[in-house]
Amino acid sequence: MKKRFFSLMLALSMILSLTTSMDTFALNYQQRAVNEATFETLEDAHANSEAFALSSRLGATPTTATSFPPHPALDDYPEGTTYVYRSENLYGRTEAIRMNTNLLVYTDETFEDKDAAYAYLESLGLIDIIAQATGSITLVTPVNPAAGFGDADQAAYYKLQTAMFSSEYAEFAYFGGFGFRYVIGIGEGATFLNNYVASNVDYVGRNAAMLLVGGSMQSIREVAAPVPVYLVNPGAVAREHYGKANGVNAYKTTGALEVDFNQELPVRQVVSLYTDDVDLKQIVQDAYYGLFIKSMRIPCLFQGLYSASTPYKGYNYDEAPYSLCERHAIIDGKTAEGIYLFERRGDQFKDYVFPRNDIDEYIDTWYEFLPEEVVNHTAPAGSVPLVLALHGNGDDPVQFVDNNGWLNMACENRFAIVAPYFQLLFTMTLDRIPLCKAACAVAHYMLEEYPELDPSRVYVAGYSMGGCATLHAAIEEPGLFAAAAPMSATPYDGTEEQLAQFETLDLPFMFTNSTFDLGGAYNTPAAMYGSRVLSFINLFLGFNEMPVIEEFDADNYPLSGFAGDLYVRKTLNGEFVNHTWYLNNEDGIPMVAMSTTEGLVHMLYPEYGKLGWNFVKHYSRDQETGEIIYDPYA
Repeated sequence: MKKRFFSLMLALSMILSLTTSMDTFALNYQQRAVNEATFETLEDAHANSEAFALSSRLGATPTTATSFPPHPALDDYPEGTTYVYRSENLYGRTEAIRMNTNLLVYTDETFEDKDAAYAYLESLGLIDIIAQATGSITLVTPVNPAAGFGDADQAAYYKLQTAMFSSEYAEFAYFGGFGFRYVIGIGEGATFLNNYVASNVDYVGRNAAMLLVGGSMQSIREVAAPVPVYLVNPGAVAREHYGKANGVNAYKTTGALEVDFNQELPVRQVVSLYTDDVDLKQIVQDAYYGLFIKSMRIPCLFQGLYSASTPYKGYNYDEAPYSLCERHAIIDGKTAEGIYLFERRGDQFKDYVFPRNDIDEYIDTWYEFLPEEVVNHTAPAGSVPLVLALHGNGDDPVQFVDNNGWLNMACENRFAIVAPYFQLLFTMTLDRIPLCKAACAVAHYMLEEYPELDPSRVYVAGYSMGGCATLHAAIEEPGLFAAAAPMSATPYDGTEEQLAQFETLDLPFMFTNSTFDLGGAYNTPAAMYGSRVLSFINLFLGFNEMPVIEEFDADNYPLSGFAGDLYVRKTLNGEFVNHTWYLNNEDGIPMVAMSTTEGLVHMLYPEYGKLGWNFVKHYSRDQETGEIIYDPYA
């Protein structure tokens, strides 16, 4: 198999691969595809997408997938109107695809040929931006240049959006995605976005941010969903309507910029620039680095809420409006707050072998998110907490840490994260003991490698398959962790030897799920937790030598079936109601918590990381006695 690491390395600091020898048993996970940068008409991209989508992560051998056809929505897309630039070494056809950045540019300019179109993108500085970010640029011109943007262009917008968001089709891998999608409108392109896109919740509700240079907005139009926007010389209507959609209630000036923003949810903002000197390249730079990279979109609603009558409906990620969430982007290997990302490879964990289809495999790839003070060894020894973050089925470890909110929390609270890749090791074997031991070994490795990490504040968290893996790790070695946060997990009951440890050790647990989670997690007709979750509660209570709940009462205690010693209700991200019940031990310390969010489907959601961190951060483990220490003020 051909091996090629990123020729577009974001920076030497981002990828620090260990050069230890690999044997045939290593998983050898690759985030990236191997592709050259390309610039094509949309017709060419449509034709070339299937071969790329069927290629392996390295682009060398076919996968087991038998069908990734180009999307039929683009079969009759208006020819000669749209161009697609793809940076080299895109994030691959695994769920790492979600990390590709997508920039859409709508302009009323027309181009004689591809060279002229490419030169236009280059003049805006977008080729350099997407090379750094990794992803695609889609340049769109009017269907009828003489008449300008109109109804036909709105139909084309829908077709393009459908293909880019449909993960069952080839364009999703070739130049699509969904999380980091940003739209730029210039001149009449801005007018088109104002009047046709912003007023449609299925359109604007998928865009993480917009840059609108010039243009106008009809007073009858309303912006259908919150969206961060950078307006250049806007009319009063556009500024007012975007402000209303974002719920702005505060104002500030930053140099020449006027910023209307939402005090409670500052990602919802309207940036306005008034200038007679429109330097497009500089404006694009300012909008991208000052606004775009601070927001992302996460699909977590039912499919087809606003698309039931559309021709192509019900595909994966047909869930607009997406949740608009804060983002701490990794640029050149680190966030603006100084959290560094390192990809590591090595055979440190080859003793923990997973038998799979007559082939033994082991964890050989993991990702470290380290505060700058750990990287440069200026933090005091034993002062920085560590989170072992375990990804879900089909997720990339970095994408999981980002989309589940743990990266946001690390930026704001200065802790380290380690996220191993273990996909096949979990899904392809019935022997889970190696996973238990391997996950714990990763945490031990981090403590040995970085003396700045605090062994008394090691936490484990994961979502879905990773939630179950969280239980594997926590039950394998509860004394290693100060608290655990399994999210949307299936049960793991443990072996007799593992369970015996809880006779002398306690471990705080918070379980998190949603009302439209996977089957068994929530019983919708009964309006309470499902049987799977109810078993979790008593399992955790038993671990901590607390009385189990003999009977669950949905009539008197909706959602939970029990009262709890403390109940907290709040709204997450201004959109979803969350309920959390805490159960205390005999010392009054909350050792078991159950958290449910209304309305969410089974999907990563950044607020989950916030819920998890705000629970686990209160606990540490005495390294001499093994006792749990609770600090309500942490």
